Amino acid sequence: MIQDTFPLGGDLAVRRLGFGTAQLTGPGYWGPRGARADAVAVLRRAVARGVTLIDTADNYGPWLAEELVAEALHPYPAGLVIATKGGVVRTSDSAWHAAGRPEQLRAMCEASLRRLRTDTIDLYQLHRLDPAVPMAEQLGALDDLRREGKIRHIGLDTVTAGQLERALSLTGIASVQNRFNLLDRASAAVLRVCESHGLAFLPWFPLANGALTGDAVAALDSVAARHGATGSQTALAWLLHRSPALCPTPGTGSTAHLDENLAAADIRLSAEDMDSLETLRPLRSPGHGSAPPA
Repeated sequence: MIQDTFPLGGDLAVRRLGFGTAQLTGPGYWGPRGARADAVAVLRRAVARGVTLIDTADNYGPWLAEELVAEALHPYPAGLVIATKGGVVRTSDSAWHAAGRPEQLRAMCEASLRRLRTDTIDLYQLHRLDPAVPMAEQLGALDDLRREGKIRHIGLDTVTAGQLERALSLTGIASVQNRFNLLDRASAAVLRVCESHGLAFLPWFPLANGALTGDAVAALDSVAARHGATGSQTALAWLLHRSPALCPTPGTGSTAHLDENLAAADIRLSAEDMDSLETLRPLRSPGHGSAPPA
């Protein structure tokens, strides 16, 4: 029996299958994808369907995704957890710059608070470690914001197992976002650290940026057929079965696709299914692109 919820930070019970907002913005996560009303409808549909974890970032748009979250969902219902990210500055649809100086992180967090119309961000994630700033200074800035009540929990994005262990020696960490899916399990060591410390692991590109949709992977389709499911639903179900720490937040701009993704939580994979899926290897490049996707 898989667990439906995860105690994020030890005190925020979230359903493990959440919703990510990157796909509500345009190519390169720059500008709008389509009509604003459509994005608002998808967000409201997600919460109506029981999603309790919304994952966004200040640089999706930039700023647009956070604004959409507030427009669609504020005042936030009890039990809804809003996660956002800071520490990256956008200058174009293909340019991303780490910005981890303490004064930058503070300014970004306070701007996110205003856009999200909240006094406290449930989960504030450092979108990238800035190699030009000591980790202790970056996490120290987030610790200050947490002590001031502006952040409830701190998360990290795209780290090695060693970096995560180092961060844990400096402060409390509630979550990690790294790329992880059926075709890319390079962060397995990070997942093990998360499991041992009770951290949530929010895998980005949970569908390998499209490589796990359609008819791309024959073995995946074979397992999917046994459950009357799509390949993408089965790939999401694999994540939910793979580890109780995995909390995928697939995104979409379509209510129909949203419903399809959320139905993955009802799939129960057998040991035989899991063995079959574990043998999968990349058949083509996931096409990660140049931009941080999570």
